Amino acid sequence: MHPTRFTRKAPPTFSPIVRILFWLVSIALLLYGLACIALFIFQRSLIYVPQPNAFDTSASTRILPVPGADLVVSVRPHAGQKALIYLGGNAEDVSANLASFSSAFPNHALYLLHYRGYGGSSGKASEDALRADALALFDAVYAEHPDIAIVGRSLGTGVAIGLASQRPAARLVLVTPYNSIQEIAAQQFPYFPVRWLLTDKFESWRYAPKIRIPTLLLAAEFDEVIPRTSTERLNATFANGIASLVTIPGVGHNTISNAAQYLAAIRAAL
Repeated sequence: MHPTRFTRKAPPTFSPIVRILFWLVSIALLLYGLACIALFIFQRSLIYVPQPNAFDTSASTRILPVPGADLVVSVRPHAGQKALIYLGGNAEDVSANLASFSSAFPNHALYLLHYRGYGGSSGKASEDALRADALALFDAVYAEHPDIAIVGRSLGTGVAIGLASQRPAARLVLVTPYNSIQEIAAQQFPYFPVRWLLTDKFESWRYAPKIRIPTLLLAAEFDEVIPRTSTERLNATFANGIASLVTIPGVGHNTISNAAQYLAAIRAAL
């Protein structure tokens, strides 16, 4: 008998079109992966846009030492029980509000926090850092003023609502608030796994059910940054009778403070 001969099969061949498609898909996946890495690495530069302190004088600032940083606080001192803590937007110089707030709230001592990296404050901003710094500021103010209103705007609404859920504030005002930053980022970057990439999520909906003080949500009719649906979802998470939602007509996200109703609404809430 003759031994069986095993023949070697030739490797499969692919058409030029298949090879081109393979390389195109490989390159696309590589670019997508690099984009995800870049988004993860630079995400905080998209959230935090530090601004200089353009309106303060040495008489209108205090330094608040906290672990890892020295924070600049724009202040208008005023004797008495009432104080207002202001937590601004992601690209806001909060000192720009000092003059108008001083006029609108003459019976309140004012404390406007410059986040880490903003307005001369040292350190780098992050959600954990901002939340801890707001708690430190509240505790320092509370030692002098037991009746504290907290006002947060845009990014600062996420800090303000967390602060109000953990400290005995008297009133809470949220200007152009959101349900969560993660939710907004997912809408802006729909093709990326934002849920897994985002570090600072600012999930305001987690804190809203814990709020037990009168709360005003101020929305801009033509807000081009915070979708109205996000504000409405946040409003729905408060306990019954706690929060009210007011929309200022004819203004956008960055122009809401120009409206006459803006300070009037906050003053009424306080």
